[in-house]
Amino acid sequence: MKRKEFAVIGLGRFGGSICRELSEEEMPVLAIDNDEDKVNEFKNIASHAVILDSTDEDSLKEIGISNFEHVIVAIGENIQASILTTVILKDLGVKKVTVKAQNDYHEKILNKIGADQVVHPERDMGKRLAHNFISNNILDYLELSDDHSIVEVKAGKRMAGETLVELDIRANYGCNVVAIKQGREINVSPQADVALQEDDVLIVIGADKDLSRFEKHLVIDD
Repeated sequence: MKRKEFAVIGLGRFGGSICRELSEEEMPVLAIDNDEDKVNEFKNIASHAVILDSTDEDSLKEIGISNFEHVIVAIGENIQASILTTVILKDLGVKKVTVKAQNDYHEKILNKIGADQVVHPERDMGKRLAHNFISNNILDYLELSDDHSIVEVKAGKRMAGETLVELDIRANYGCNVVAIKQGREINVSPQADVALQEDDVLIVIGADKDLSRFEKHLVIDD
């Protein structure tokens, strides 16, 4: 399975956090900023890092931006640059463009010009978003501490038809399934013989490194 390739434009606090998290999850990510110091900071973190003005269409074409499946526009205060960049990316045929909005007015404009997803970092944590970008099956991600989290995942093809005892998530990945949502029913502390159906939602708790392994092997199949 070919891994998604990401590009992050704007390496401030939000863009940097997305970039770091995607890199930690071993996803290919291109870091882009027009500030040389910021780009240097991410040279050893991202797969590649380039100094570039994202409002320059020719520069974006030159780096083959249209080959990236998902581009995150995390430009800081410059709303004009954010809007222009979004328009260029969509014109160049980027499949999915997620843009950081400064305010509700900015969000309205981004939606009108074709942004696929608009986020407010104050409301959306970088880590949570990064996990959602990796797979549509990862619905939510909540940090409990520096190294433990709860993740809400949708049962995809790899889990459908299997029981909890067959998957043995605890023994194989060191994570615990604390609840399963099946339709409107929520099954807390589910029995080991519960068979999973596609689109069931599992609430799983564990150490970040264990959750990452669990996601890679069982959750990411889209």
